[in-house]
Amino acid sequence: MKKQYNPQETEKKWQDSWEKHKLYKFNPNTNKEIFSVDTPPPTISGRLHMGHAFGDSQQDFFVRYKRMKGFEVLNPFGTDNNGLPTLRLVEKEKNVSSKDMKREEFIELCNKTINEEFIPSFLEDAKRLGISADWKLFYSTIDKNSRRISQKSFIDLYNQGREYRTDSPSLWCTKCQTTIAQVELEDQEFDSEFNDIVFKVNKKDLIISTTRPELLSSCVAIFYHPSDKRFKNLKNKKAKVPLFNFEVPILEDPKADPEKGTGIVMCCTFGDQTDMEWQKTHNLEIKTSITKDGRLTHLAGKYEGMTIKNARKEIIEDLKKAKLLIKQDKTRHAVNTHERCGTEVEIIKSKQWFVKYLDLKTQMLKWGKQVKWYPSHMRNRYDNWIKGLKWDWCISRQIPFGIPFPVWYCKECDEVILAKEKDLPVDPLDDKPPTKQCPKCKSKDFIPEKDVMNTWATSALTPDIIKDSLSKTKMYKKIKNKPMNIRRNGHDIITFWDFNTIVKSQLHHKINPWDELFINGWILGRDGKKMSKSKGNDISIQEIINNNGADALRYLSATSKLGEDLSFPEKELIAAKKLLNKLWNASKFSYSHLENYKLQKPKKLETFDLWLLTKLNKLIKECTESFDKYEYSKTRIETENFFWNTFCDYYLEIIKDRIYNPDKRGNQQKISAQYTLHISLLTILKLLAPITPFITEEIYQHYYAKKEKTKSIHISSWPEFNKTLTDKKSEQVGDKTIEIISKVRKLKTQNNLSLKTPINLTLDKKDEKLLKPILEDLKAVTNAEINFGKFNIEII
Repeated sequence: MKKQYNPQETEKKWQDSWEKHKLYKFNPNTNKEIFSVDTPPPTISGRLHMGHAFGDSQQDFFVRYKRMKGFEVLNPFGTDNNGLPTLRLVEKEKNVSSKDMKREEFIELCNKTINEEFIPSFLEDAKRLGISADWKLFYSTIDKNSRRISQKSFIDLYNQGREYRTDSPSLWCTKCQTTIAQVELEDQEFDSEFNDIVFKVNKKDLIISTTRPELLSSCVAIFYHPSDKRFKNLKNKKAKVPLFNFEVPILEDPKADPEKGTGIVMCCTFGDQTDMEWQKTHNLEIKTSITKDGRLTHLAGKYEGMTIKNARKEIIEDLKKAKLLIKQDKTRHAVNTHERCGTEVEIIKSKQWFVKYLDLKTQMLKWGKQVKWYPSHMRNRYDNWIKGLKWDWCISRQIPFGIPFPVWYCKECDEVILAKEKDLPVDPLDDKPPTKQCPKCKSKDFIPEKDVMNTWATSALTPDIIKDSLSKTKMYKKIKNKPMNIRRNGHDIITFWDFNTIVKSQLHHKINPWDELFINGWILGRDGKKMSKSKGNDISIQEIINNNGADALRYLSATSKLGEDLSFPEKELIAAKKLLNKLWNASKFSYSHLENYKLQKPKKLETFDLWLLTKLNKLIKECTESFDKYEYSKTRIETENFFWNTFCDYYLEIIKDRIYNPDKRGNQQKISAQYTLHISLLTILKLLAPITPFITEEIYQHYYAKKEKTKSIHISSWPEFNKTLTDKKSEQVGDKTIEIISKVRKLKTQNNLSLKTPINLTLDKKDEKLLKPILEDLKAVTNAEINFGKFNIEII
């Protein structure tokens, strides 16, 4: 072993070695018990970022643990390269606009950029981090197989009557110019103004408060609460809309809030969800006042073509001039925005594809309960999301890059023509429909679907994509109709990914996609906020690995508790480096005294050795139980404490005399120390191996690999708890010995003396019998002459 540990040199060596020898390759012919992981495919964003590294490391902790426990681990790796996020990234990176390019040219550019630039850099970073995936089971959510499975899912749900296409109000992003789903909404706080505007009922003023006067041209009714006596006399009368001078009915509805604004509200199509519900309930006229690119329509008269914000400003000015604006109050309120770009979302009527699932809320809650959540409270997010669902799932997107719907429409009667499953994947814009005439009206003219599917419609199928990758092996029959063992992802995508995956799995296969869900928290910036390049608080994992090594970054990821967010702890990188250096030096010391050890078991274990092995056995039990509950941070803390305090500070110091002086102490006492040293260091390395895989592999290979005849610590066996290894007497002796050594060290430190300074040590008479087996070790480590009487320490 070299004098100092070099993480950069060592980590690259083992990264290459593991890949070369396919150490983590899944064996589809195995007879072992399978542990399958539905690995989250990270959204392509240039390079692996700190959020990926944080969650991916935590997943790798339990993946490596399960492998050492004897499972055949199915741990693929994928990337999400599908849809709007990739489109936006390619536009930004290549300085192009998808709207200014031919569709086929833009798709070609996206695929080329993904495959030649983004995916290779992602894989490089994941491998540097030490992720123990089977790289041969790699998938991309836009590759041919993913397209086929996604289109097959669409056809299946359509045939079940679970998918429908309708011309209805949909959530719309005017910047991305596409529909979005409810799950893609993000509430943001904005400064705004409550405007008290004068409507006329006959010649009387009716004051209505609104934050959106730009929607006046699409006003279709006025509502008040049925119990509000202030407006009872207005029932079924009509009000004239200011500036536009058309009349709308005044109606009652319990959704009108008497406490908000002036207590009476205008209904526009479509200002918000309540407007939509009122339109359906009262069969109101539909007026479209906003275009898909966020401008006002012809209904707005002289304001036609203005952006929403400019129109709002102009209309307010005109209301003031006409003395129809009574008052303005500043307010700050939450507004639905598109989580991808931050643009305020509008509701626009258009033809879209939906997955019907609002009728399944009771079943959805039941399915969520059947999954074991880690931590358990995270299921509340899933439940609350379901209870708050108001929309079916809109899965169509009006963008050029994504997975096409496998659909054509009859030009004459609008009949839906589905692709044949054997022909998948298809692109209706390039491929012909599977029939020459419409089965309904016999027309031969067809219109291809131009829209693509929302990326989550494919991401929700990752268990199917993973299983399908093994379709040509005998393993496929064993796993295809069973849930995978676990999925790991951040708490921010429970409603995006976990929910939709559960729904799709149940609709397609009548089973949950996995048995367990591991939910990791976020790694936050040094300012305590979610990391973001735009906020300037992101931290490069590449720089951290270059400067500190991957093991240090993984160690940092193990400092947070399961599911908890963690502000970037700089001090933990320092702690990690100290641990790695200490582990290296302690191993060098240990190996120097194990060179001639023949793995022989002593005839009798010395008391302090038995004490250490008893403590070690308890540690194995604690760490195994913690890992079984995915509480990786407990394993790290307990193992690190044992290594620093019990093993290094006390045990290594106490056994030095026996190891260095076998002529004086006897060869059997040395063998007892060597036996214990051999087992304890090996156990420490194995307990730390899932968290710090590189240094533990390097140390293991210098000695233990040959002894255990195993080519890697990561496919060696996890330490087993020995139920019979308990010795209360040795524990009592050892604990008392540690207590005495601590007092001696404290006194010498307080007097600025070397720990080798000789002393006279008088121990309590009552402990003479107890401490007899350990006296020689105690004399050596304290450099003391020992007597019994009343406890006292005297410097000689």
